[in-house]
Amino acid sequence: MARNELRPVIKLRSTAGTGYTYVTRKNRRNDPDRLTIRKYDPLARRHVDFREER
Repeated sequence: MARNELRPVIKLRSTAGTGYTYVTRKNRRNDPDRLTIRKYDPLARRHVDFREER
Protein backbone atom coordinates (compact mmCIF):
# COMPACT_ATOMS: atom_id res chain seq x y z
CA MET A 1 0.00 0.00 0.00
CA ALA A 2 2.82 2.46 0.77
CA ARG A 3 4.34 1.84 -2.65
CA ASN A 4 1.45 3.47 -4.50
CA GLU A 5 1.47 6.53 -2.26
CA LEU A 6 5.22 7.16 -2.43
CA ARG A 7 5.78 6.33 -6.11
CA PRO A 8 2.66 7.24 -8.10
CA VAL A 9 2.24 6.54 -11.81
CA ILE A 10 2.52 9.75 -13.85
CA LYS A 11 2.11 10.70 -17.51
CA LEU A 12 4.83 12.65 -19.27
CA ARG A 13 3.42 14.68 -22.20
CA SER A 14 5.56 16.08 -25.02
CA THR A 15 6.09 19.84 -25.13
CA ALA A 16 6.43 19.64 -28.94
CA GLY A 17 2.63 19.58 -29.22
CA THR A 18 2.42 16.12 -30.80
CA GLY A 19 0.40 14.62 -27.96
CA TYR A 20 2.88 11.78 -27.44
CA THR A 21 3.13 10.52 -23.85
CA TYR A 22 5.34 8.29 -21.72
CA VAL A 23 4.12 6.60 -18.53
CA THR A 24 6.50 6.24 -15.58
CA ARG A 25 6.69 6.32 -11.80
CA LYS A 26 8.23 9.07 -9.72
CA ASN A 27 9.43 9.35 -6.16
CA ARG A 28 7.36 12.05 -4.42
CA ARG A 29 9.93 12.46 -1.67
CA ASN A 30 12.77 13.32 -4.09
CA ASP A 31 10.66 15.15 -6.74
CA PRO A 32 7.68 16.90 -5.13
CA ASP A 33 7.34 19.36 -8.06
CA ARG A 34 6.35 18.59 -11.61
CA LEU A 35 8.92 16.46 -13.40
CA THR A 36 10.57 17.55 -16.67
CA ILE A 37 12.61 14.95 -18.56
CA ARG A 38 14.22 15.21 -22.00
CA LYS A 39 13.16 12.15 -24.02
CA TYR A 40 12.69 11.11 -27.66
CA ASP A 41 9.43 12.04 -29.40
CA PRO A 42 8.98 9.69 -32.39
CA LEU A 43 6.31 11.91 -33.98
CA ALA A 44 8.58 14.97 -33.93
CA ARG A 45 11.62 12.70 -34.61
CA ARG A 46 13.83 14.50 -32.08
CA HIS A 47 14.49 14.80 -28.36
CA VAL A 48 12.18 17.26 -26.59
CA ASP A 49 11.20 18.07 -23.01
CA PHE A 50 8.41 15.98 -21.52
CA ARG A 51 6.51 17.56 -18.61
CA GLU A 52 4.50 15.78 -15.95
CA GLU A 53 0.76 15.93 -16.53
CA ARG A 54 -1.71 15.81 -13.64
